[in-house]
Amino acid sequence: MNKRLYTQMALAILSVVLLAQCRMENKNSLTEDTLPPVPDYSDTTQWYVTDRQGVADVFYIISTETGDYALDDGKEYHFAHTYNDSVRQPLYGEMLGVDTLLSGKFNFYSPYYRQCSLQSFTNDSTAKARMPIPLDDVRQAFNYYLRHFNQGRPFILAGFSQGAMLLLKLLQEMDDDTYSRMVAAYAIGTTITQEMMDECPKLRAAQGAEDTGVTICYNSVKDAESIAMHQGKSVFSINPVNWRTDSTVAKFATEPSPLLPVADQKKDKLSVHLDPATNMLFVSGYTATDYVLPLIGNEGSYHSREIWLYRQQLKENMAQRVASFLKGKK
Repeated sequence: MNKRLYTQMALAILSVVLLAQCRMENKNSLTEDTLPPVPDYSDTTQWYVTDRQGVADVFYIISTETGDYALDDGKEYHFAHTYNDSVRQPLYGEMLGVDTLLSGKFNFYSPYYRQCSLQSFTNDSTAKARMPIPLDDVRQAFNYYLRHFNQGRPFILAGFSQGAMLLLKLLQEMDDDTYSRMVAAYAIGTTITQEMMDECPKLRAAQGAEDTGVTICYNSVKDAESIAMHQGKSVFSINPVNWRTDSTVAKFATEPSPLLPVADQKKDKLSVHLDPATNMLFVSGYTATDYVLPLIGNEGSYHSREIWLYRQQLKENMAQRVASFLKGKK
């Protein structure tokens, strides 16, 4: 495959492809006839897997890539149909992109699951009512992964947006033996509350670049006026460029958009610092204009770019934490 074409395909990971799907009126009903079939995780079609014979795994839970839609049966769906090719395609795109960007030499496992549609998150009560469906799928997938794929290796637990919300639930339910093999949890683009911390002793804030058994969390915005879509203040955060938890400014350069060929872009020179008052990352120097999410996005919130902007730093840090974990075991 042409390198430029591959890059375009693999790096368009966080764009929402909802414009190609039908937008339906939100409904709260969870009757059986509106639910897609339950994924069977013994079926290889329900997984994206890259086995590199690595010393560690990445278990990744994708973000929201589904909008409300209708199929030929005439029913309205608010959850991803993991056996339908058209619904699966954007899910696969994110899996491919994140694997390409972050995995390095590690094995990569990502389950297809009945994620909630983007429209579900326009209303708090609707999101709360629907989240048990994707949670049960991801719970079953993670248990299957541990029994059939992991083979006792260290693993990184990672998730973005809706995937990060589900990750926090897995961490809360995780037994001690499984947790002893978890290198770190990357809960990207979500809010962590004090209540979550109180309910989950395994939810420990990362303090630097090499600590293990910890959770990495951050959210990026232009400034304090751009925080509208983020519900509440996270009790902790870390800067993924310098891996500090104070307000020290970090500078780096990167291509601004995952939707354009890298070779056709000039790099943005970005400055990033953690704001202690909000625990948000304030990013200056960003020039892209294609980052705003439909329905729930707003100008100045870089939610859709949380992996893309820091892709090199995240890839290097995953390798660094695995090395630290293995060194500690020795």
